Amino acid sequence: MKTKDIISTLAATAFAFFLTGCEGEQEPVIIEGDLPIKTSCLFMVGDATPNGWNIDNPTPLEASADDALVFSWEGSLYKGEIKLCLTTGSWDAPFIRPEVGGTEISKTDITDQKFIMHSGDPDNKWRVAYAGKYRLTFNLRNWTMSTQFLGENDAPVVEAIESDVLYMLGDATPNGWDNNNPTELVMKSKYIFEYEGELKPGEMKACLEKGSWDVPFIRPSSADCKIGKDGVESNDFVFTTGPDNKWKIADHGIYRLTFDLEHWTIKAEYLADITVTKEPIETENLYMIGDATPNGWSMDNATQFTKSATDPYVFTWEGELVQGDMKACIVKDGSFSCPFLRPAADNVDITSEGVSSPDFVFTTSPDDKWHVKEAGRYLITFNLKEWTITVNKK
Repeated sequence: MKTKDIISTLAATAFAFFLTGCEGEQEPVIIEGDLPIKTSCLFMVGDATPNGWNIDNPTPLEASADDALVFSWEGSLYKGEIKLCLTTGSWDAPFIRPEVGGTEISKTDITDQKFIMHSGDPDNKWRVAYAGKYRLTFNLRNWTMSTQFLGENDAPVVEAIESDVLYMLGDATPNGWDNNNPTELVMKSKYIFEYEGELKPGEMKACLEKGSWDVPFIRPSSADCKIGKDGVESNDFVFTTGPDNKWKIADHGIYRLTFDLEHWTIKAEYLADITVTKEPIETENLYMIGDATPNGWSMDNATQFTKSATDPYVFTWEGELVQGDMKACIVKDGSFSCPFLRPAADNVDITSEGVSSPDFVFTTSPDDKWHVKEAGRYLITFNLKEWTITVNKK
């Protein structure tokens, strides 16, 4: 046997031992060439899926009666992200992912698109760009996936919510994510609740009781629904345990929020600006991480910027970026709980035209990231005094 064939066979043997199904370890299968993924179970996780990011209870796909290595699922997807796994309960296991992070699932059907499978970085995920009913098909024999858009999601059944109290929580709200002490709204009539006060850039949702994350929450009907100076993007809300959609506050200011629990609507009025003084960010180092960057999401090996010799607040980096996401930090915090430099709003893109918005924030949440839509060689400049980012494609 040729050396190349021996190496291929050994690699196939190792991979076959590694893959397991629902009922335990599978018998190793040695196949010359591409090796099918041998499993009796396949699951998907992500905020686009019915069960969200619950790795202990991910959404299962069903094996085909004609081919046990072809799995499919049909149902409602929401705006958000998806990846797939063979087992439950572990984020360290290998995941099935797109070859390019952020590959979109939308009304445009996908046919036999190649996928990859690995654990760790880069943490590539599919991005559902349009909420609706889909059929997803994963062929584990050929390592391909297909999607079919089936139509719009069903409208929720609206029934009046009876409650004497309503709370909101989130990093955009006065009391943050403390669900033992959420911010209480004022009851104006039987079904009308109102809040007037400061909201910061961040996320929020509402609930009827304190102290539990397992109860239904009042949420936007789709992920990343913005509330800003122009009001709320969509007036409708849902009352459900998942997916974990939240409103995103885009502009720091004084707001009046009005919840109508009879008709399941929210009204947002922007009342006044709040001026925030941005002090220069003092640091000797600046790093970036993300699947768009050379070293992926590895905090230990984060990509470092160069500090200007003439301006202590200007940091630059030039190199290759691929399609995907990125954010920046001033310390290598392996817990990922440190503040990050992020775009000041979600859906900020980096393309050959530059960056779609120059402003950034320095915060722990929401977890907004710059999205690199076009791979290429870029020059990125952060000004930590002006709190701006500029991008030039070389």
